Amino acid sequence: MYKRILLKLSGEALMGEKQFGIDNSRLDAYAAEIKDLHDTNVEIAIVIGGGNIFRGVQAADGGMDRTQGDYMGMLATMINSMALQASLEKLGLYTRLVSAIEMKEIAEPYIKRRAVRHLEKGRIVIFGAGTGNPYFTTDSAAALRAIEMDADVILKGTRVDGIYSADPEKDPNAVKFENLTFDEAYNKGLNVMDMTAFTLCKENDVPIIVFDMNTSGNLKKVVEGEKIGTLVTV
Repeated sequence: MYKRILLKLSGEALMGEKQFGIDNSRLDAYAAEIKDLHDTNVEIAIVIGGGNIFRGVQAADGGMDRTQGDYMGMLATMINSMALQASLEKLGLYTRLVSAIEMKEIAEPYIKRRAVRHLEKGRIVIFGAGTGNPYFTTDSAAALRAIEMDADVILKGTRVDGIYSADPEKDPNAVKFENLTFDEAYNKGLNVMDMTAFTLCKENDVPIIVFDMNTSGNLKKVVEGEKIGTLVTV
């Protein structure tokens, strides 16, 4: 169904069963899922969070300057991005790591036309360091890059199989939604993405699919059009 997608992964997802850092088995499993999708000639861009290493908001809650904390969080996303890049290249895939903050020894600077060209050539593009600005989450970075890359959809890979009326891990009576409009998700107070990212997607008509990334084969099935997860559209 989709020719070009942006995959958003949370940093916490990379922890697997660990309490902190990166679970290599989970990382390799994600890389294998991405390879299976790439083999179908889908163009893939990726944004990863850094919450498994450092979160700027938590630093601010502890008294640290929020701007400083957010820049530290951007560096955490680069660590995760480099780890995923290594796992993908171990499988023989061609990748490009692109950073919103200049780190020329390890990543390319973000230049839209160059990033688009990488996608057109079949390279997997990983966008690190968020938007390069404090006070913006990696959800916002995912929305922004999806719009700039003219992606067909944002696929938000989580550990739950869609959007629910409440946290399904805490409320057994939580109801799963198959389809939602942006207005319905907002009016119901559902936590899909932060409001900046959500508004960007709504105003630019970029659909979001929230799905369980930890179930083998789900990523490819979603792109092929199977009814997996929750679809949010205008």
